[in-house]
Amino acid sequence: MDKIFLHGIKADTLIGLYDWERTRKQTLILDLTIGIPEKSAADDNINHTIHYADVCETVRNSLKVQEFLLLEALAEHIAELVLQDFGAQWVKIRIVKPGILPDVQEVGIEIERSVDNS
Repeated sequence: MDKIFLHGIKADTLIGLYDWERTRKQTLILDLTIGIPEKSAADDNINHTIHYADVCETVRNSLKVQEFLLLEALAEHIAELVLQDFGAQWVKIRIVKPGILPDVQEVGIEIERSVDNS
C-alpha cells in the first residue's frame, strides 16, 4: 500500500454552529493521508501519482469559498474532493479546530473514505 501525506495544512474557512463562530473564518489544521497507485514509483513520472501541491491548493481554495456547520461535513467534503478530483484510492483525513474549547488542546475529527465506501 503506497501513500502520500500532507500534515499540518493550515486552511481558513467559516465553520461552526454558534453565532460567535460564524462572525469570521477560523484556521483549521488538516492532516491528509492519500492512497496512491503502486505504479507511481515505477517510472518516476508525476502523471502517475497524485501531486500533493495540487491537493493542498485545491483543498485550501475550496474551503475559502465554502461554509460548514460541522467538522463532519467539512471532512466529507474534503474526502470527496480528493477521491473524485485526484482519483485517489482512499483518503484519511484528520481535522483539528484549535483553541475552540478552554483547557482542551485539540478538538477535531478523523475519517477514512475509499472509492468503495465514499
